Amino acid sequence: MKIIDLKTWNRREHFNFYNRLEYPYLNITANVNLDRLIPWIKANGYSVFATIAYITSLAANEIPELRLRIRGKQVVEHDVVRSSFTVLANDKTFGFATVDYANNFLVFHQRVLDAIQTTRANPSIKDEPGRDDMIFLTTMTWVSFTQISHPLPLNPPDSFPRITWGKIFNQQDQILMPLSLNANHALVDGLHIGQFFEIVQKIMNDSEQLS
Repeated sequence: MKIIDLKTWNRREHFNFYNRLEYPYLNITANVNLDRLIPWIKANGYSVFATIAYITSLAANEIPELRLRIRGKQVVEHDVVRSSFTVLANDKTFGFATVDYANNFLVFHQRVLDAIQTTRANPSIKDEPGRDDMIFLTTMTWVSFTQISHPLPLNPPDSFPRITWGKIFNQQDQILMPLSLNANHALVDGLHIGQFFEIVQKIMNDSEQLS
């Protein structure tokens, strides 16, 4: 982890401008193509959720701006961010699970499956205090949404990116899925969100290279 020097940071003006806003968040939703990913997942018996969690976590870790966090009057950049995601519990509520990121699909995939099993049996929505090296993942598998919003803190706003994907659907002989990225504009611009989507789609198009 490193502390950003705000005096020399090329985003200093942008940070100061958006950091003053009560609602500095931006949220972009777009469809991604799963034509190659879904057959590969089915052929290998992998979990759709764990696979997409890995792909989105990998993409987020490759973009420095998605690893930035605001701490009071400081901005820090984490070397790696972990993945915290929602798990539907046996009693139809949900809990939060957090796994360490691994730049290895099979290792990460198993971590997610293990965390789902543990959290499903004992769901909790308590946050781990003092940690901000996370991205938040969730899925809305019942709806192929075109836009989504989140409960967000306003005083002060936080700087956790929130990644959400929805119900997979078919359209014009394509397998598509809505994907959303919510981020704090004081740290993240449309350029960086565009890079995130590009990386995600590239990995999905070349999924055979994951394992």
